[in-house]
Amino acid sequence: MVISYKPANTEAHQTWPVRTAYKGRFAPSPTGPLHFGSLLAALASFLDARKNQGIWLVRMEDLDPPREIPGAADQILRTLEQFGLLWDQQVIYQSDRYQTYQAIIDQLLKAGHAYYCSCSRQMIAQRGGVYDGYCRSRQSHLHGITAIRLKTDNCAITFKDQIQGPQRQQLSPYCGDFVIRRKDKLYAYQLAVVCDDAAQGISHIVRGSDLLDSTPRQLYLQQLLGYQQPCYAHIPIMVNSQGQKLSKQTFATALDPLHPEKKLYQALKVLGQQPPTALQGAPIDNILDWAIENWSLGAVPSRLTVEQQEI
Repeated sequence: MVISYKPANTEAHQTWPVRTAYKGRFAPSPTGPLHFGSLLAALASFLDARKNQGIWLVRMEDLDPPREIPGAADQILRTLEQFGLLWDQQVIYQSDRYQTYQAIIDQLLKAGHAYYCSCSRQMIAQRGGVYDGYCRSRQSHLHGITAIRLKTDNCAITFKDQIQGPQRQQLSPYCGDFVIRRKDKLYAYQLAVVCDDAAQGISHIVRGSDLLDSTPRQLYLQQLLGYQQPCYAHIPIMVNSQGQKLSKQTFATALDPLHPEKKLYQALKVLGQQPPTALQGAPIDNILDWAIENWSLGAVPSRLTVEQQEI
């Protein structure tokens, strides 16, 4: 990968004193510019890392070239800097890690935990919508283009989310055997995120609630691969008046990097941090200094969504 953008100081800012084993991350997809919903996730993960005197990383999840916008990755990094969200260590790009993902898939196939699948979405929908393991016993009969799926079972996956509380999910009836490499040979998010979190030593993951129901799949894969389980905290996501998550597809407005103070203040309010009115219009360094000192993960609302009209 050719990286055209360089941060203002170095490839890694690394100016924050690290005193704990805490390591967090923000992992955007370069499908467009950052919007207010993205800022919530970035700010929450940044503040939690800084409050705990840990490391905060940025990882670019550029796994899906057809959906990516040229220049979006560089724009995301510029915006983070302009909002004062300075990362530690070099930015990792998932598109540089295909060989690693394939090696893990080969390991899972060899161990019998994964298998090839030729089923289409239409076929799965006709059989009930949740993948039923149809191709598990048909490996010698498969022809043409195939995906690769991970075998699941009926065991319940449980964990305690630091914001949303106790969670429980049975993978087989909920999602069935899930895809780890697509038919177009692109690696699936569930596989890549688990591999990269383990490779980077991520200890704490603060992200949007839209990924809450994906977490059991990631925990299951972590168990199969013998990886350490991070702590998870899922913040409310921002939705429009139709209940749709803010995104490029729902025409979310890009953040204005020339006036970050207002949005930082609004984001702190949405995250339940109750910033004093005196911070309105203050320089971003002052806002972030106050936010780091006063950050409370326990104050973040446990609701799954926040409507845009509420801010």
